[in-house]
Amino acid sequence: MKRIIFTLVAAFTLVAAVNAQKYAFIDSEYIMENIPAFTAAQQQLNQLSSQYQKELESMHAEIEQMYKDFQAESVLLSDDMKRKREDVIITKEKAYKKLQRKYFGPKGDLFTKRQGLVKPIQDDIFNAVQEIANDGSYAVIFDKAGSTTLFYTNPRYDLSDEVLKKLGYK
Repeated sequence: MKRIIFTLVAAFTLVAAVNAQKYAFIDSEYIMENIPAFTAAQQQLNQLSSQYQKELESMHAEIEQMYKDFQAESVLLSDDMKRKREDVIITKEKAYKKLQRKYFGPKGDLFTKRQGLVKPIQDDIFNAVQEIANDGSYAVIFDKAGSTTLFYTNPRYDLSDEVLKKLGYK
């Protein structure tokens, strides 16, 4: 019985050694930080986001002021005037929320702009990693910057600089 178990373990070890796969990792954050086009795109997106945020904050402050004025004057207004003022405030709040979705929503302006600026860079990185994986016969290349947690990584297997070279940087 021990011989059979020993033989099976030896056979599995031999098969595993023969079929050994190559693994490596990259750091996509490091790669993107070293691509000037990505840094410029990030700055442009930050400026656009800041511009949108300021516009929304201004609109929100205006709505807040309208509401405060309404509360202060509501005692003096007739029911008809109250309803009209409430309708104006509600319409303004709806416009605010609509603009907020237009700028920052899942398919909003900022998302679309990001897709236009950053996605081509990410596609280039992916293509470079794929070429390196095919050329080097790697079974798996992990991204240590992503959600995958790599407890320890040996720098010897870091292909980040190779990806940058493949893309023509550094």
